[in-house]
Amino acid sequence: MAKEKPSSIPTVKEILTPYNPWWENGEVQTPTFKRPIFHKIYKDLLSLKQIISITGPRRVGKTTILKQVIQALINDGHAKPNEIIYFSFDEPLMAEPYIGERFFDELIKWADVTHKSKTVYFFLDEIQKFELWERYLKKYYDLGFSVRFVVSGSASSPIFRKSRESLLGRIKDNHLSPFSFKEFVYFHKPDDQELLDFVKRAHDFGYKLQRDTVLDWKVIHSKAGPLSVSERVFDELNRQLDAYFIEGGFPEAWEIKDIVTRQEYLFDNQVQKVIFEDLVIATEFRKPEKIKSYYLSLIEQPGQEINIEKSSQKIGVSRQMLEKYLPLLEMTDLVKTLPKFSKRPLKFRRGSVKCYLVDLALRNAILKLNENVLKDSIIMGFYAENLVFNALRQFEGVIELAFYKDARRELDFVVHVGGKRYLPIEVKYRDSVDDLAAIKYFIKEYGQTFGIVVTKGFFKVPDEEKNLLFVPLSIFLLFF
Repeated sequence: MAKEKPSSIPTVKEILTPYNPWWENGEVQTPTFKRPIFHKIYKDLLSLKQIISITGPRRVGKTTILKQVIQALINDGHAKPNEIIYFSFDEPLMAEPYIGERFFDELIKWADVTHKSKTVYFFLDEIQKFELWERYLKKYYDLGFSVRFVVSGSASSPIFRKSRESLLGRIKDNHLSPFSFKEFVYFHKPDDQELLDFVKRAHDFGYKLQRDTVLDWKVIHSKAGPLSVSERVFDELNRQLDAYFIEGGFPEAWEIKDIVTRQEYLFDNQVQKVIFEDLVIATEFRKPEKIKSYYLSLIEQPGQEINIEKSSQKIGVSRQMLEKYLPLLEMTDLVKTLPKFSKRPLKFRRGSVKCYLVDLALRNAILKLNENVLKDSIIMGFYAENLVFNALRQFEGVIELAFYKDARRELDFVVHVGGKRYLPIEVKYRDSVDDLAAIKYFIKEYGQTFGIVVTKGFFKVPDEEKNLLFVPLSIFLLFF
C-alpha cells in the first residue's frame, strides 16, 4: 500500500534553518585547529570552477573542514552568511519519499529564487546517502547555474567512489586520512614553540627531499643541520610518538579518556559500521562476517605478506572469494596494500602484496591493547613499519611504492620517483641497528646514490655507511 501524502510538509527553508545558524548571527562555531589540507581545499574553492569533494574514512574531520571553509568564506568577505547553505543528508526527513525525492531540485530552485543571480555556495555533507546524487550535481553544473558545490562523502562507502566516476573532469577530490603524526604533534603541543620550530624544519627538509631526491651530506651532518635537535625536543617527540602508537589519528576518539570506551567507539564506528553497513549497502554483499574474519586475520601482523591459500584455509572461504575481499577492504579505507617491486613499473603479481593498516588505533581497539604494547619490541617493529608505510603514501610525485624481495634478502620499501631513480628505505626500530645487507645491495644493484634507514634513536654512523641516512622514526614521520 502506498504511503499517503502527509498533511504538512516542511518547506526547504524550514529544513535548512537548523543547519545554518550563521544566517542569523553570521558566526560559525568550529575548532581553531586547521589541518594542512584545509588551505588546499579553500584555495581550490576560490580558484577552480569544479565541484570540490572531500572523501575519507568515518570520523576523521570532514564536517569540521566544511564548517571551517564556510567560516573562512564569511570572514574573508567572499560570501554573505545567507549565501552559504550547509546540509547533511543524514537528515531523517530524507527518508520520507515526498521530501527526499524532490529535495535536491527544490533546494536549487529555492536558492535560485531567493538569491537570484548571486553565487550560492552549497556544502553538502554525507552526500552518498542521497540516491543518484551525482546526476543532480552534473545536471546543475552543466546547466551553468550560479552555484558552487562542496560535497563530502565517506571513502568507506565504495558506492561514493563509483558514483564519482560520472563526474570526471567536473570534480576535484581531496582525500582526508586520519591525522598524521605531524598533525598529532601540532594538535597536542600548540604552545611548544621550540618543538614546532623543529617540526617545520624537519618538514621542510622532507619536502625538499621528496622534490629533489638528493642530499647535501655536509649540511646534514653539521651541528646546525636541518635534523639537529635538542635532547628536550627529541624526548618530547618520542613521548608524542608513544601516544600516537596507542591513540592513532581519529580526533574524536582522543576526547574519550576511558580506554575501554574509546576502543568500543573505534570498533563500532570504524569496523562494524564500515563492514556491516557501508560495504553491504554499496556492494550488496551478503556475507560481511566473512570479510570481517579476513580483516581480523590481516591485523594480526601489520606488514605481513599475504598468502591467499593459507588465509583461505584458516577462514574457511575459497581462494576465489578471498581475492575479491581484499580490494573491497581497500575500498573501505581499512587496509592498504603494497606490491612487490618489479623492474617494470606498476607490474602486479598475484599474491605478491603486503597489507598495512590505515590506522594502528584500530588494531589496538580490536585486540584490546593498551600502553603495555609499547614494551613489546617485536610488535613495535611492525607498528613502526606501518607508520612509515602510511607516511610514504604521502610522498610527493611518487610513481609507485613497493617492497623488494628476492631469494636471499628483503627490503621494506622502495619509492620509485621517476625514470631509474629509486629511494630504498629500511625500518630498524630497535635499540641497535644491524643487518643492512638488503638496502646496501639494492643501492649498488640499481645504481642509487643513497638510502634511508629509519631507526629508534640516534647513534654514531660507521664510516662504511656514508651513503645511508639514519633518521629516528619520530623525525622521519615529520617529513610528510
